[in-house]
Amino acid sequence: MSTLKLKNINKIYPNGYHAVHDFNMEIQDGEFIVLVGPSGCGKSTTLRMIAGLEDITKGEFLINGKLANDLGPRARGISMVFQSYALYPHLTVYDNLAFGLKNQGLDAEIIEKRVTRIAKMLGLDPYLERFPRALSGGQRQRVAVGRAIIRQVEVFLMDEPLSNLDAKQRVTMRSEIIAIHRKIGATSIYVTHDQTEAMTMADRIVVMKDGYVQQIGTPKELYFTPVNKFVAGFIGEPPMNLIGARVENGKIVVDDGVSFDIGQDFERVKGYEGKSITLGFRPEAIELGQMENAVNLSCKITLTEMLGDNVNVYANLGTKDIILKVSPYDDVPVGAELKFCIPNNLVYFFDDETGNVI
Repeated sequence: MSTLKLKNINKIYPNGYHAVHDFNMEIQDGEFIVLVGPSGCGKSTTLRMIAGLEDITKGEFLINGKLANDLGPRARGISMVFQSYALYPHLTVYDNLAFGLKNQGLDAEIIEKRVTRIAKMLGLDPYLERFPRALSGGQRQRVAVGRAIIRQVEVFLMDEPLSNLDAKQRVTMRSEIIAIHRKIGATSIYVTHDQTEAMTMADRIVVMKDGYVQQIGTPKELYFTPVNKFVAGFIGEPPMNLIGARVENGKIVVDDGVSFDIGQDFERVKGYEGKSITLGFRPEAIELGQMENAVNLSCKITLTEMLGDNVNVYANLGTKDIILKVSPYDDVPVGAELKFCIPNNLVYFFDDETGNVI
C-alpha cells in the first residue's frame, strides 16, 4: 500500500526556468489522481519528479512517510506508462510483457502465470505471439499498460497514454484503465491535457497553469465550485461562459442596454461599485423564458449544433458571444431572439484583478 506526499516541490532548470512552483499534495492509498492543464503547465514535469526521472530542485517527496528524493526510479517501486507506448518492436507481446520479470530473475513458470493472467485481464490472449507492428493503437496501449501492472508495484504513473489513439479508442481505453485500477487497487497518477479524461477518470483532479497548482478537488467540486476564472473556463465542455461586466449604480452592466439589478443574492459584488468584474455561467445552467430569482436576458442566435441529446446554441448577448445548451425539442432557429434566464444560485462572479471567484 502506498501513500505519497509532495511538500513544496519545485523544479528549476539550470537555465533558470521555473517549471513547477511549490506543489503540495497528499495522495492516499488507492487514489486515482489526474494532473490536467494546458501544454507547458508543469504536469508532466511533476510526474517525472515523482517517478525519479527528474531531480527535485526544492521540497520533499515522501513515499509511505519516507523521504524518496534521492531514490532512483527502480527503488521507488513505481511503474510508468508513456505516451509513446515504448514497446520493444523486435519482441512479441508475450516477451514485451515478460521483459521486466525476466530482468528480475523470476522463474519461467511464475513469469508464464503472470503474463497469462495479465493478458487475459486486458484481452490480449489472442495476440501474445504478435509483434507490436501487427497491433492496433489500442492494443499496443493495452500491452504498455500490461507491462506496467505485471510488476505488481503499488504506484502507477501514466503520461498522456491515450493521446495517440482516435476518439473511439480513447473512450474505450478510459473505461478499461479505470476498470484495471479498481481491480488492482494501486495508487495511480495520470497526466492529460484533456479535461474530459480528467473529469471521467479521476477521484481527484489537480488543475495546473504556468507551473502553479490552481485547484485540487473532485470532478464535482471543480465543476461547481471553481476557485478562479482559469479553472472555470478550463473545466467543462462547452466551457463556462465568461463575460466582462462592470458594477454601476447597484446594477451589473454586461453591455450597453444589457444589465440587471444586484439584488440580495448578489450582495457579494456590492464592494465592486465602479469596477470591472467577470460574469460566469455554465451553458446548461440556463432555462428558456423568464422567471423570478433569476437573471433574465435575451440574445440573438447565430449558430446551432444539433448533437442528439442536446443542442449547442451560439448567440450574441449584446456584443458578447455566448454558448447555451438547450433541449433538441426546443425551437431555436438561427437569427431568432431567444429569451433565457440563469437561476441566481448558478451565476458566478470573478475579480478581474486576481481572477479569483467573488
